[in-house]
Amino acid sequence: MSNGIRVTIWNEGVHEKKHETVRKVYPKGLGAPIAEYLQKQPGIASVHISELDHEQQGLTDDILANTDVMTWWGHMAHDQVTDKNVERVHQRVLEGMGLIVLHSGHYSKIFKRLMGTGCFLKWREIGEKERLWVVDPAHPIAEGLPEYFELEHTEMYGEHFDIPQPDQLVFISWFAGGEVFRSGCCWHRGQGKVFYFRPGHETFPIYYNENVLHVIYNAVKWATPSGVKTIVRGNTKPLEDVKTQP
Repeated sequence: MSNGIRVTIWNEGVHEKKHETVRKVYPKGLGAPIAEYLQKQPGIASVHISELDHEQQGLTDDILANTDVMTWWGHMAHDQVTDKNVERVHQRVLEGMGLIVLHSGHYSKIFKRLMGTGCFLKWREIGEKERLWVVDPAHPIAEGLPEYFELEHTEMYGEHFDIPQPDQLVFISWFAGGEVFRSGCCWHRGQGKVFYFRPGHETFPIYYNENVLHVIYNAVKWATPSGVKTIVRGNTKPLEDVKTQP
């Protein structure tokens, strides 16, 4: 974007209000370290944090109209996001807004709507090691990353992940328990781009990890609207003179 990217961090904001163990890790909320990191990066014009208990669930017309890329983290309260708001976010993605879905956001209404599948997976929460391998080193989201990076303690997500085949697969995770997972997936929907990124848990300090934050920043840049304003569809006149049948 010529004037920089406008980012909205949509964070459910329930865990940290209910559980002291989460507040100890994320005293300002799970969205705060992501927002603080992005605010310092080149090309970012603004970063706004929205939460479920904000006006219109943090998804007002003004916020949506002034968002180029939105990140989405939810877990406990997927069902509380109104269908009307899901439809409005879905429409903005089709119009070009980028959407980065994080960790347990895989089961959010908006991600399932965009994927058209159940988005189920295996999971286990024992704090095991995760190794994320870059499988598409030429992809913009992998820019500046090593061949792999590790998270010492995390929640396991395992295959089969019930999603459509990604347009591009950037990361695959391996876990100490033996499972693997497609942990960095890209899709195009209408004029918008969608990226799912697996790491991120409410009781592990994953959103302070430099590599994780760098991936989110790269994804924000990748998902930025292309600038195409309109796509013509439906019945249309030919551009050239066409000899038609009598």
